[in-house]
Amino acid sequence: MHQPAVQQQGFSEAQVAAENAAFMRKVYAFMAAGLGVTALTAVLVASSEAAIRLIVLNRGVFYGLLIGELVMVWTFASVAQRMSAVGAAALFFIYAMMNGLTLSVIFLVYTKASISLTFFVTAGTFGGMSVYGFLTKRDLTSVGNFMMMGLFGLILASIVNLFLGSPMIYWATTYFGILIFVGLTAYDTQKIKQLNVIGNAGSDEDHKEAIHGALVLYLDFINLFLYMLRLLGRRR
Repeated sequence: MHQPAVQQQGFSEAQVAAENAAFMRKVYAFMAAGLGVTALTAVLVASSEAAIRLIVLNRGVFYGLLIGELVMVWTFASVAQRMSAVGAAALFFIYAMMNGLTLSVIFLVYTKASISLTFFVTAGTFGGMSVYGFLTKRDLTSVGNFMMMGLFGLILASIVNLFLGSPMIYWATTYFGILIFVGLTAYDTQKIKQLNVIGNAGSDEDHKEAIHGALVLYLDFINLFLYMLRLLGRRR
């Protein structure tokens, strides 16, 4: 996505607001479609014993998918920049499908009712914070920087707890994880809005910007959902 070289000269405040709103609708549409692909993939895998044995219970395949997802996330911006908008969209939906393959494991751990409840709670929380990030005039850069530092600490604590197995650290990372991704949702929404290039609506570049923004918010939603699931999910 472009750096903040957003040129607004020659556009009225109303034109800028209208184009930003249209751009964010496109971002949310891609994000929602990605979540739909993830959810459908996860449900289909969880409902098939053969798929569960092949993907979830096969450690080589499961961890291979996780590594593939990490590589795709870290390289998405640079790879998508060299592709057409159609190619970037295809890459985004391939990632969403891969994520659905690995997330199917939650249906083996938690009840469907608690997964559904957590999804709606997450959607409401995410929606409220994203609207705040879009509408607020406050600069959320300091909030975003603080949340990013917290995210690195969260990752480190989670890795350490893989060896310690401490319930206290588990619940501490759960609550901090929720707070961090709530804050990042508002910050990322504002950042995506600010990085929108005014005047290129409908172009190939505009579509790729929207897809990249959708991936960022998609990741915020998924992570917020998973931490919420720790708190609200009922185990089978």
